[in-house]
Amino acid sequence: MAKSIKRRLAGHEEFEIMKLVLDKFLWIGAALMGWGVYVCISVDYTEGIWYIITGAIVMLVFAWVIITQFERVR
Repeated sequence: MAKSIKRRLAGHEEFEIMKLVLDKFLWIGAALMGWGVYVCISVDYTEGIWYIITGAIVMLVFAWVIITQFERVR
């Protein structure tokens, strides 16, 4: 029976994987903001603004996580 060797990732490798995962949050934020612009133009201004604000919050959280993790890796 062969022993499984667990390999630990280096700090920069962990950061690259984290960027790939958190990039999805960036896409979600951009999609929410785009939908909000569409709703503002076609349906109702106030409803669209809520989508835009939600997208901005998602993107700000994304930026905060990236910055704090980048500082941790350093």
